[in-house]
Amino acid sequence: MNLLAIESSCDDTGAAVFQNGQLLSNVVAGQAVHEQYGGVVPELASRAHQQHLLPVVTAALRKAGLTKDDLDAVAVTQGPGLLGSLLVGNLFAKTLALALGKPLLAVNHMRAHILAHFIREPKPGFPFLCLTVSGGHTQLVVVRSALDMEILGQTIDDAAGEAFDKTAKLLGLPYPGGPRLDKLAQTGNPRRFAFPEGALDGYNFSFSGLKTSVLYFLKKETAANSAFIAENLPDLCASIQHTIVQTLLRQLKKAVLATGLHQVALAGGVAANSGLRQGLQSLAEAEGWQVFIPDFEFCTDNAAMVGQAAIFQYEAGDFASQLTSPDPRLKLH
Repeated sequence: MNLLAIESSCDDTGAAVFQNGQLLSNVVAGQAVHEQYGGVVPELASRAHQQHLLPVVTAALRKAGLTKDDLDAVAVTQGPGLLGSLLVGNLFAKTLALALGKPLLAVNHMRAHILAHFIREPKPGFPFLCLTVSGGHTQLVVVRSALDMEILGQTIDDAAGEAFDKTAKLLGLPYPGGPRLDKLAQTGNPRRFAFPEGALDGYNFSFSGLKTSVLYFLKKETAANSAFIAENLPDLCASIQHTIVQTLLRQLKKAVLATGLHQVALAGGVAANSGLRQGLQSLAEAEGWQVFIPDFEFCTDNAAMVGQAAIFQYEAGDFASQLTSPDPRLKLH
């Protein structure tokens, strides 16, 4: 079975090809246009997808050694995401599937992040607990099967990735700030400055308070010393990162104790953060957990994770109709 998968939920245009469950190609085109604005501009993102999608799909098929006529199914991200971006990918996928007379599979973006663990070994066994952390979402999910998932907790405001990017912007770091903050944090003192953690009752998260705390702290300190940020940048980055990571791990530990699940997976773009990876590995060693983290290329938005989720849906006969619409607020279920 030859499957083409398309991802266009935000600002990365992706296409991947699978053959009999094996990944043959995974191509992603980014969008540098957003750097000058300090964040993703939805209208510019959708226009860039229109420019990138055909070349990316063509490259993925060529790398896989296939043509469109070899395809048996087409998969696409249905949501959540930016509506304009989703529309571009959905219209392309639906048109291609209709023209080829092949089935269409509509994939939940958050489910795809979780199922990215099954692209390559080592793979977790069902059930397991997954902490999904990205720029738009932060969720603790019990994964009973590929099609049966339950959200235990999630952010009530900003996602952890958003908190990284917004606090990085307050420090004057260029977009995307999260990876740059992570790099600077590696040489800083994570306990130099104290900021409030956002662990709530139950398993939910809140990161808006951290952003506000950092904003007012920097205003106060720079009023007394205009060079404060430059003189303390690594320590500021390390302290912010430590606060976010400890919030995530505190809630994760509560969820492990409550569920009794000791297979713990990490998914989403923030899974690439070195502080989170190190903190999770240290906690896992202390608690006796088995940890799973996908390769970096499958953590950030990509079509391979969409294709892997679609394979499970294909096997279950979960196909979409041409009437299926992109849903920017699609929920995980």
